Amino acid sequence: MKASDLFVKTLENEGVKFIFGVPGEENLDFLNSLKNSSIHFVLTRHEQGAGFMAATYGRLTGQPGVCLATLGPGATNLVTPAAFAQLGAMPMLMITGQKPIKTSKQGQFQILDVVDLMRPVTKFSKQIVNGNTIAPLVREAFRLAIEERPGAVHLELPEDIAAEQCADTIYPVVGHQRPHAAKEVLDKAAAMIEAAKRPLLLIGAGANRKSVCQALTTFVDATGIPFFTTQMGKGVVDERHPLYLGSAALSDHDFLHCAIAKSDLVINVGHDVVEKPPFFMQHGGKQVIHVNFLPAAVDAVYFPQLNVVGDIAFSVAQLAKLIQNKQRWDFSYFSRIKTELEQHLATYAVDSRFPMLPQRLVHLLRQRLDDNAIVSLDNGIYKLWFARNYKCYSANTMLLDNALASMGAGLPGAMVAKMLQPQTQVVAVCGDGGFMMNSQELETAVRLQLNLVVIILNDNAYGMIKWKQQDMGFANFGLEYNNPDFVSYAQSFGAKGYRIGNDEHFKHILNSCLSTAGVHVIDLPVDYSLNHDILNVLLKEKTCQL
Repeated sequence: MKASDLFVKTLENEGVKFIFGVPGEENLDFLNSLKNSSIHFVLTRHEQGAGFMAATYGRLTGQPGVCLATLGPGATNLVTPAAFAQLGAMPMLMITGQKPIKTSKQGQFQILDVVDLMRPVTKFSKQIVNGNTIAPLVREAFRLAIEERPGAVHLELPEDIAAEQCADTIYPVVGHQRPHAAKEVLDKAAAMIEAAKRPLLLIGAGANRKSVCQALTTFVDATGIPFFTTQMGKGVVDERHPLYLGSAALSDHDFLHCAIAKSDLVINVGHDVVEKPPFFMQHGGKQVIHVNFLPAAVDAVYFPQLNVVGDIAFSVAQLAKLIQNKQRWDFSYFSRIKTELEQHLATYAVDSRFPMLPQRLVHLLRQRLDDNAIVSLDNGIYKLWFARNYKCYSANTMLLDNALASMGAGLPGAMVAKMLQPQTQVVAVCGDGGFMMNSQELETAVRLQLNLVVIILNDNAYGMIKWKQQDMGFANFGLEYNNPDFVSYAQSFGAKGYRIGNDEHFKHILNSCLSTAGVHVIDLPVDYSLNHDILNVLLKEKTCQL
């Protein structure tokens, strides 16, 4: 059997449905093998777009998304998506080509050591040097990509290896049972929680797994312990829940941090070191129980008193049953914080000034989108407003990256979400800077006949950095640019474009786009003038003496 045919066969065996990519001449054997495969090859306009799509596929399904690139510049364009998947715990397999390794074809033309290049940003990176090793290498790559903590893996398929003959061997897909936390550890955790006066539940990125959502909801309902989330833990438990206190969008100086400071025990479920910690531990301060698949890596700001290590869903379900004595608990302060926070978040929701405030946009989207709609965010200052103000009703209904926090991922992520859930409303929200980094994928979205809404927040600047620049007392410098005519730009790809003139116009256009087939691009002028006053001044001046 031809090695490239075997490679495709092993991918089919792993359940691969899509491969996203930009092939080169070194991939042509592999591409030809894909032609008659059950796998759908999605040609993108840039390798970075392909990588972001594959990573988001992994996030949404729990199974590795697969992307393809050629050698040299094609492979280097996957480095950012590799880091995106690795830091964000998204299972992904990258396949890259290479010149023949048995004989020289063109000297060193385009040749880089891609395997070594990928090692720092992957869990596994390997060159295939014999067709007979394809089956075990693919199986091992998938195992590592899925195993906690999930991430990126890489296989390089040289041109001459792809063309050689090899044995027709397939390795069966074998799952594994995650170990469970020991009973004595669970008993100790339950005792610590019962002995606390103001316990709080923190839901982090590692809890954003399908199996964990129901267990955590049951835990909250059974115990009555208030909860908050990190940015990447949003939606694991329905945020309409009366015990939801908010999302730690900021590192400090938010209403939520008053509750954190007042708590004497934090049950930290799914803590992931890639996210900024919403609190710093101090010796002699609050106690922390670490509930995760893996033990905590101890550092200067995170040294939990107890590790509950094992399958998170099992641990949480057992704790919900074990905790019985709740008489010491006093959540009255947390209730006051929630009231104050809700009033604060509602302040600008009805402010119809134009250009539009990001808080107003968040309000209008939540008001008009279905409960299960997916919002895919690019990276920018608006991400903080969505994390703070937008309530997610279920997991992964806000695709937000707070790990690598790369620009350019919002549109590709939305495209994959729509491919996987064609009946679900999907909206990409991008800053003008992030949108332009992968805007060429509009052509891919139109070619795939996706029904998609893309909102571009237009301020002609890198708004996040302008906000930081102002906070540090620096003069405005080096962050402003001119944008294309986004309406004409969208239309040139075959999409529909709209330029918004006022608040009512936006509401009308949004309703129309959500109910009309096709790719819709909305150019929305945004007003960031309150970012500094609220996030840098107001919140830092408030007190927690409620």
